[in-house]
Amino acid sequence: MADPYEIIDPRFAARIDPEAQLEELYSDCLWAEGPVWFSDYDCLYFSDIPNQRVLRYLPADGSISTYLSPSNFANGHTRDREGRLISCEHGTRRVTRTEWDGSITVLADAFEGKRLNSPNDVVVRSDGSIWFTDPTYGILSDYEGYKAEPEQSAHGVYRIDGQDGSITRVIDDFVQPNGLAFSPDETKLYVADSGASHDPDVPRHIRVFDVVAGRRVANGREFCVLDKGIPDGFRLDRDGWLWTSAGDGVHAFDPEGMLCGKILVPQIVANLTFGGKDRNRLYITATKSLYAVDVRAQGVQGP
Repeated sequence: MADPYEIIDPRFAARIDPEAQLEELYSDCLWAEGPVWFSDYDCLYFSDIPNQRVLRYLPADGSISTYLSPSNFANGHTRDREGRLISCEHGTRRVTRTEWDGSITVLADAFEGKRLNSPNDVVVRSDGSIWFTDPTYGILSDYEGYKAEPEQSAHGVYRIDGQDGSITRVIDDFVQPNGLAFSPDETKLYVADSGASHDPDVPRHIRVFDVVAGRRVANGREFCVLDKGIPDGFRLDRDGWLWTSAGDGVHAFDPEGMLCGKILVPQIVANLTFGGKDRNRLYITATKSLYAVDVRAQGVQGP
């Protein structure tokens, strides 16, 4: 089996297991996305957007089952501070929370009286606030949602207050904001711009912002640029390294934004997350498949 690693900086070699091989766990999706790890149930949920389903993978026996169908073209997922599933739905243009009894609570579907575009990816801060991106991918056609004209004046990044549920737009200058994540200490917010998917002149970069008082951001600047494909979903490990989706696999950047290595994947990667008992198993959604590989980095702990 071919070596899946491209080592650019020797520091990357210490963050991977050279003996660990990339495993394809499932290969029957149309566009796999939105992986989220449930440590207390030892399972992974992920989206197959065009097929309108959320799938569940159980490492104990390698099984795949359908958790939700139809899924309203669900894309990105995360968990809140109580461990409940938070989802971005293209079809309904909303962010929802699945309660423990299975009921659905709508957290956001409009801003300033107008419908959101199509919420894409989502993260939760330790104060309970929920931050999500709102590009137009879900309304560009009927493939990942329902074709419609955008009502929002910007393709924004939004914050839902953890106490009163109020919604504010915190960033409004992206072409197509996509994946997002906080630094381990939550002082920085990273956001990918995937606008090059439809406009080759858009920078293929991830930007970073300083988080101010947990409620807004400032000092936006470019963190890194991809040399293959466009940035979509990504995660940070406990040491502040950023692992992002790319056209040829997963790219690993150090905390200063230097590309240090790649995990090469046969398909275009859409998203990834850290899972497993020690948060050192990297689950990767790539076009039609779910992959996994063990690494020597650990994802930021969550529910």
